[in-house]
Parts: sequence; C-alpha cells; structure tokens
Amino acid sequence: MLVLEIITYTLALWLGLYLIGRDPAKPPLRYAGLGLTAYAVSLAATTLATASPSTLAAAWLTRLHWSLLFMPAIFWLGAMIYLLPDQAPERDRLSRWWDIGGPALAIGLIVLGLATSLIFEVTPDAARPGPAYPIFVVGLGLCLGASVALIVRAYRATSIKLPLGLLLAAMIFLGLSLGLMLAPLDGLPRGWLVLGMSLDLAILGVVIAVLDAFAEGETLLPDFFRSLDGALLFVLIFAGPVVVTMLLATGPTLPLLALLLINITAAVAVQIFADPLQSSLDRVAFAAFPGLRRARADLRTTASALPRLNEALDLTNLDEDEFIRLTRRTLSHLGNLPRLATSPLTRLPVIDSRLAERDAPDNTLERAAELKRLLAESIAQLKPPTADSFGTTEEWRHYNALYFPYVAGIRPYSRRAEYDDDDLDPAAAEALDWFRTYVPERTLYNWQNAAARLVAQHLREENGAGE
Repeated sequence: MLVLEIITYTLALWLGLYLIGRDPAKPPLRYAGLGLTAYAVSLAATTLATASPSTLAAAWLTRLHWSLLFMPAIFWLGAMIYLLPDQAPERDRLSRWWDIGGPALAIGLIVLGLATSLIFEVTPDAARPGPAYPIFVVGLGLCLGASVALIVRAYRATSIKLPLGLLLAAMIFLGLSLGLMLAPLDGLPRGWLVLGMSLDLAILGVVIAVLDAFAEGETLLPDFFRSLDGALLFVLIFAGPVVVTMLLATGPTLPLLALLLINITAAVAVQIFADPLQSSLDRVAFAAFPGLRRARADLRTTASALPRLNEALDLTNLDEDEFIRLTRRTLSHLGNLPRLATSPLTRLPVIDSRLAERDAPDNTLERAAELKRLLAESIAQLKPPTADSFGTTEEWRHYNALYFPYVAGIRPYSRRAEYDDDDLDPAAAEALDWFRTYVPERTLYNWQNAAARLVAQHLREENGAGE
C-alpha cells in the first residue's frame, strides 16, 4: 500500500505541475493542475498519517487528507468554466462568479473539514461520513455535469471543432470517482479508492492537456513524454538513496517518509520549472554579460518549442474557420516569442520565402521572429490611410483592437496592469483611456475576432504568393 501511495503521489504531482507549467496564465491548465497537486498533497498527508507515532498528529493528517480529496472536483469545476468558448456569454458570468466563489468554497471546505465533523468524523480507527458529506459530493457532481452540458451546447453552436468526446469520456470517469466517494469511507479498501480516483484524475488531466494542444495547434506526446521521463529520472536520483536507506536499515519511519516526499517534490518541481529557474540563475550569474544571457535564453526557447511543434499539420489544406482560429490564437501570443515559436503558422510557406529572401537561418526562433514581423505587417495594413496614430471612428476599430493590445502591449482590462506616464507613448495612453472608458471588454473581443479574420485572409493571400 505504501509503495502504491508513493508512486501515485509522484505521478499525480508530476501531471499537476506539468499542466501548470505548460502555461500558468491559462485558467483551464492552472486549475486542472492545482486539482491534481491538491490530490497529491492529500496522498502525502495520509502516507505520513499512517507512519505518525502521535495519535493527535495522525488524526489531523487524516482530516487534511479527506478534506483535500474534494479539491480536485472544485478546481476541475473552475477548469470546465474556462473551457467554454470565449464568445459564450455564460463564460463571462460564470468566470466572474468563480473568481470569488471558487476560492471561498475551497477554503471553506478545508476549514469545515479540519475544524468540524460536518463533512466527516475521524475516529482512531477510520474516517466516517458526516451529515454534510453526501451534500458536498452530490452538489459538486451536479455542478460538473452542468458545466459539461454547457460546454457541449456552446461548442455545437459554433464552428469551432473540439474533441468533445474526450471530455465527455473523462467526465464519466470523474463521475465514477465521485460515486466512489459517496460510498462509506471505510466501505471500500483504501487502496482501491486511491487507485480509482488517481486513474480518473489522470485521465481528465491528460484530456485537458490534449484540448490545450489542440487549441494551440501543437502536438502533445513528444513534450509530454519528455517531461515524464525527465521527472522520473530526477526522482530516481533525488529519492533513490532515501528508499535504499529505508529498505536496508530504518524501515518507513516518519522522518524518512517526510524526507522522501520532500525529495520527490523537489525533483519533480526542478524538472518541470527548469527553464524559469535557469533564467533566474542566468540573471544573477551573467548580469554583466547580457549577450550571453540572451543567447542562452534563445537556446532554451528553441529547445522548449521543438517538442510542441506540430509539423504534421497541413496548413495549406486547412479549412477557413480552423485557419482563422489558429490565427486568432497566434495573435494573442504576439508579445511572447516562446509561445509564438510553437505556433503552426511558423511553418507557412511564406515564412520560408521571406527567410530565403533575406538569407536568414532557418531555425525555430528565426521563424517565430519572421512570423511576428508578418503579423505586425498585417495589422499595420488595417490602419486607416492617415498620418494620425490613433482614432476612434469605426474605420479604426480593427486596427485599434489588434495593434494596441498585441503590438503596443497595453492591457486595458487587467486589474494588475498599472502604467506610468513615461511607460506609454501618447497614442497608446490615449487608446488605453478610450478602451477603459468607452469599449466594453466583450466588444473589444468581438472586434478582435473580426480583425483576426482579416489578418487570416491576408496570411492566406501572402501564402499563395509565397507558393
């Protein structure tokens, strides 16, 4: 049982951090990853509880374990909300509710689980359901089912193709997990419950990663297995000596189990977040060598982008709606060269022609930079023929919707974005004030979609010329 818990903890932690590490700014990945990470912590708590010589400490760790078992379902609910299409009106309403209600629900559940016996009662022998336990399980199941129904209905009303069958299958497995939780806590062998929930959560985590890769036009498996192999190797190096010590000398004592879990956590986290860690170290170690720092950053960007590139995607035969969707997604990454480097649009034939014209090297970063220039040129063509840098008439809307958020880099609706007078040129400052005062966020989104269609049309024309 201990071996099963350690293996499950390792895999759940890796998958959770992998999802977060793919793109922490994306709510579906972030919430799905947090759900798996919370589940991994719950496994760590029960592992330590079984080895604790203190009855009081074991009881608290058991309470923490069962409280955290609800967290994956809560975080998955947040992920489901953000899987709705961007243009779906339900997404705005539900996401606003979730930003406040989701964290409050998670914190309230943990407090109730640790401080009261409403959800479950912890006895010296086992944990038993409390009066509120089935209410929480049924409530979360109904919310998750409703969110899946909303997603299916919303995508059926759009032209966006999404592998919804994968999501439905994953939610069926998660429903089975909730069904297991409705059974008395001591009604099933704990190993079966842990194994069943782990399998279901892993399936749903992989499905979220597949949906994200599909939306970005990327491939998943090479990057997925590279991360998994690296994590397992790091775990073997970090945790292997502790395991050997327990097997040959001390046995699974509480201090060594805690050390083992800490080492596994550090090994997985170091592997997943290796690029940000190396960037931070480079800023310190090579502070006096900016050229070397940039060169190393370029190499890391190339190495990270290559496993995600979907070279099998045939852009020349892609239908119009799908090409527009990929263009819209790529435009949103215009200020992020590493994300731009993973775009399938870097494989457009026109990029080949432009690189050849200026005798530039054909590599991942150069393709991303060329695509950025091409997109910037396409956006510039949307500008009305005038010497002014900014205008508010209808003919300016498409240019304003793409240029200022993606090229100038202003974020008019971000609560965290603060700009000083010296940060922005006069046109960008005027545009920022205009967006915040006169343009609702949904309206800007609709303008960006319409402008992305024009950019996609220009890319197709350029691509035809490049061929």
